Amino acid sequence: QLCSGPGWMGPGQPELVGGQPCPQGYLDNITAIGPRTVGSPENEVLTVNYLIQQIKAIETESTDAHKIFVDIQRPTGSFSIDFLGGFTSYYANITNVVVKLEPRGGAEHAVLSNCHFDSVPNTPGASDDAVSCSVMLEILYTLSKSPEPLQHAVIFLFNGAEENILQASHGFITQHEWAKSIRAFINLEAAGVGGKELVFQTGPENPWLVQAYVFAAKHPFASVVAQEIFQSGIIPADTDFRIYRDFGNVPGIDLAFIENGYIYHTKYDTSDRILTDSIQRAGDNILAMLKYLATSDMLAKSFEYRHGNVVFFDVLGLFVLAYPARVGTIMNYIIAAIAFLYLGKKVFQPKNRAINNLKKFFTAFGLILLSWISTLVTALIVAVFISLVGRSLSWYTHFYVSVFLYGTAAVVKLILVHSLAKKFYYKNTNDQYLGDVFFDASLMIWSILLAMITHIGLCSAFICTLWVAFPLLTKLMIHEEFRQKGATMKFVVMYMLGMFVPYLYMMYLNWTVFEMFTPIMGRSGSEIPPDVVLAGFIVASTMILSSYFINFIYLVKSTKTTLITLTAVFLVTLILVCSGIFFPYSSDAANPKPKRVFLQHMNRRFHDLDGNVVKSDSGIWINGFDYNGISHITPHVPEINDSIRTPCEEWAPFCGLPWILPVHFMFRKNWYLPASAIFPESPIHFEVLTKELTPWNSVRLSFEVSGE
Repeated sequence: QLCSGPGWMGPGQPELVGGQPCPQGYLDNITAIGPRTVGSPENEVLTVNYLIQQIKAIETESTDAHKIFVDIQRPTGSFSIDFLGGFTSYYANITNVVVKLEPRGGAEHAVLSNCHFDSVPNTPGASDDAVSCSVMLEILYTLSKSPEPLQHAVIFLFNGAEENILQASHGFITQHEWAKSIRAFINLEAAGVGGKELVFQTGPENPWLVQAYVFAAKHPFASVVAQEIFQSGIIPADTDFRIYRDFGNVPGIDLAFIENGYIYHTKYDTSDRILTDSIQRAGDNILAMLKYLATSDMLAKSFEYRHGNVVFFDVLGLFVLAYPARVGTIMNYIIAAIAFLYLGKKVFQPKNRAINNLKKFFTAFGLILLSWISTLVTALIVAVFISLVGRSLSWYTHFYVSVFLYGTAAVVKLILVHSLAKKFYYKNTNDQYLGDVFFDASLMIWSILLAMITHIGLCSAFICTLWVAFPLLTKLMIHEEFRQKGATMKFVVMYMLGMFVPYLYMMYLNWTVFEMFTPIMGRSGSEIPPDVVLAGFIVASTMILSSYFINFIYLVKSTKTTLITLTAVFLVTLILVCSGIFFPYSSDAANPKPKRVFLQHMNRRFHDLDGNVVKSDSGIWINGFDYNGISHITPHVPEINDSIRTPCEEWAPFCGLPWILPVHFMFRKNWYLPASAIFPESPIHFEVLTKELTPWNSVRLSFEVSGE
């Protein structure tokens, strides 16, 4: 199905075919094929045939300004990757559908756009990653219909083996003849279903790519914070970005849908859940980026612009601020120095009171740190208690529960510590003086953090810059009001206006972080208590957002009503959570939040180093993807209970279970229900061919396995 007219990605309303936008038609047709696991007919034949059919139809309608070349690549190879502890991946005859759009006179350089059409088992894979391939088909059509020739080629890679860890991209970038011409790439991924696509990786270095996104993207959504979180390894995931970066030495941009990660990699990831607005938005951004890069002189000379990192972040989705990291470093140190000079002047003048001022300043500094530590400990104790009583993830479907439980506990403890300090330690001290001192102490903490994070080299230090620069400006503008008795309305209004920018941005950033991380807690394994992680996030948010409001505790007459109200909310929520009223999961057809359970019927045979069978059995391997394990399943399926929990076979690789990825350390809790043996049409044959003792005291085995 092809759009008529100027193309769907143009201005105005989408062109329609059969009542649907073209990318939506592509998406529906690809997902209608069903799950597309690598090696299956659905992936290797049906989807490939569909893509070729659509590409050929696009080719027939292209203008004379362009040439279109199509190639089906079936590479074989292997590579080692430092991911999940490191492993070597081997692949054979996987499938890539590669399309090159270039000007009629040819092109020496190219920009790559990458998606993958394979999916994990048991999911239509609409968001991951059929929607990206659908958008790429429509972009190919739009560019090919343009009468204006491009300066460089655009290569569209529809890769057929990403889910089994990035194999098709490796086969392309290391073996395909067109790969040598690529100077930059855009990788389209998903960690959720629809919504806005987040730029969460760029580079390495090559700041001109970020500038290209800043200039071209119509609906920007990008954050260097997301980049540094992802590249830290906290999130156990990876994308084809790594392959192009590490094996192709090509810079690029990584984008992913992040909304509604609850149904990512599940049967609910269907085309009807991806809104047309999300597809339109992604298409607008990617088309604009590809057109910009394919007509840019910088692409051909990208090696001249390769050095230096860049600080980048969008402002409420309206525009992106980006500047070189070295400029950010200088700016950060200057702002920190100004803050230190201001604080030094406050503390050491007049000189005859310097020691007394210094003592009071560091007392306030210590009290803030003490309140933060005690707040963290309190929230973690509650989280551990919830985990021990078997009520983990009570907030998974009802996020407000986490705010009422851990948020109120954090705020109560924070207010309580400072209220007690005010009552017993500062009982004869002027309130206005205390408000002034605690504001300065918070400013000192943020200034130290700014200097430290900048020294480490993290671009995310710009957040600290906001929390130093704007409060310092606010203080300088209303320093007289700080000395007036009581918190007047004028003072409060001016204070809030001065703090508006850092607080607004922090709330926006918090939304992004919780949008990404909350669903991940439902698939983060059986070893990490998700309530502890989420409580930590909420406490961190509380610390940040309260840092310049602690001084108000010392300015108001009493915090008793606030403490009683918040404590009541906490206790009621705690009782309700412990009663089990908040079931973690939801089967709501409109907004499901399912529990992830992995089941695999299998035969197991354990061989010794001589190839002899030492143990064999058959059964259903059951694995819960979250901390709750099977506790919510046993009441409904009594046969699945802790009596069939299987211990780790420490002497065997991966605990004796057939993990296709080395993630066994994340899933130590496994259940094994004895079941009848499987009798494949072609029996499995295993034979040890050679055995060799290496100089480093390990055994190298060569063996042969056949069957299907």
